Amino acid sequence: MRTVAVLMVLSACAGANAADWPRFLGPNGDGTTTDKSFTPSWPQTGPKELWTVTLGIGYAPPTVAGGKLFHFDRFGGTNRLTCRDAGTRKELWKAEFPTKYEDQYGFESGPRCCPVVDRDRVFVYDPEGVLVAYAVADGKELWKLDTREKYRVRPNFFGVASTPWVEGDTLIVAVGGSPKGPAPADFLTAKSDGTCLIGFDVATGQEKWRCGDDLASYASPTVVTMNGKRVGLYFARGGLVGFDPVAGKPLFRHPWRARILESVNAANPLVSGDRILISESYQYGSVCLRWDGTTLSEVWTDKGRDRDEIALMAHWCTPILHDGHVYGCSSRHTTDADLRCVELATGSVKWIQKRTRWHTLAKVNDTIVALGEGGEVKLLKPNPQKYEELAAFEADLPSPAWAPPVVAEGKMYLRGKGK
Repeated sequence: MRTVAVLMVLSACAGANAADWPRFLGPNGDGTTTDKSFTPSWPQTGPKELWTVTLGIGYAPPTVAGGKLFHFDRFGGTNRLTCRDAGTRKELWKAEFPTKYEDQYGFESGPRCCPVVDRDRVFVYDPEGVLVAYAVADGKELWKLDTREKYRVRPNFFGVASTPWVEGDTLIVAVGGSPKGPAPADFLTAKSDGTCLIGFDVATGQEKWRCGDDLASYASPTVVTMNGKRVGLYFARGGLVGFDPVAGKPLFRHPWRARILESVNAANPLVSGDRILISESYQYGSVCLRWDGTTLSEVWTDKGRDRDEIALMAHWCTPILHDGHVYGCSSRHTTDADLRCVELATGSVKWIQKRTRWHTLAKVNDTIVALGEGGEVKLLKPNPQKYEELAAFEADLPSPAWAPPVVAEGKMYLRGKGK
């Protein structure tokens, strides 16, 4: 059995209509992609393995853009961004900088955030809060910023794990800085200084705006179109933050955090029309909200329900939305995790596939790719009537495989982790 982290690349489709996967959770930041050449079926042994490559430690999935594959890992005391030919795995260039981060809970001390590719730049954000921009062509460093030092970020449980988002010429980064003075004893006493989110100029790294009186979480900022306008969303430490991604002005806030120190908000919000779903796994579960452009209101909520009546408790695996239904992995612990389908409009649970362990998901057209932490890979049909598995195989990946699957440019990229 492999004892090092591995990236496995398999044939997912054929043809010229394959799309890029340039940021966390794909082109839309919601785990979905449109690829008309994707084949929603596999041989019994699974799709053809094209190549594998050994990685360093960390949890970040790769990103793919313009025929290039980018992955961000740690090797010893060094963070490394590697650029490869996505078709052949040939290394084109690599860029490195030192790190001293040590995970206080015993998890791997490598990067949590995947590279973000935007035009001729690629950005990385390491567990200590170091933000770096490189040139896609040759890996030349364009600018670098230590957010922890500049904005006095208090160390989070598992380090920085919120991947930035590029909107136009602005790099939106979850920072969550604190006021000057002694560090608080824990997150229950920590305060924000208005730097929950910061918009940086993509070309220079200069601050353009700051927004939000929240601490950072493990979810990632996204920008969606709602009511004909671009709206930024971030599931921060204390709840959902809505903001104008151009001006950096707050639009709304909905508190949503379990009342225990160890609580984590990590799954990204899902959006359908004027509805927004946020979900956590430590206490409250999910809430569906409506934003009419002026007012934010609750449509339904899990808050106050007994634990076995909660519709969905997404931990760090962002659910998938398809035709008015949410498909996701629910539970705080892998031992009692299940896959389930929930109707977005009502919060009604349509089915539960029990004891599946944790799965991360990606949707390609009308098919869901589910990667289990043990390396099991499934093709699922989004069907609100029943759990429907189209195909499955066991990928030879070191466990646990926690990075979500990536489907891009005719290939499927699966990352497994080693200790």
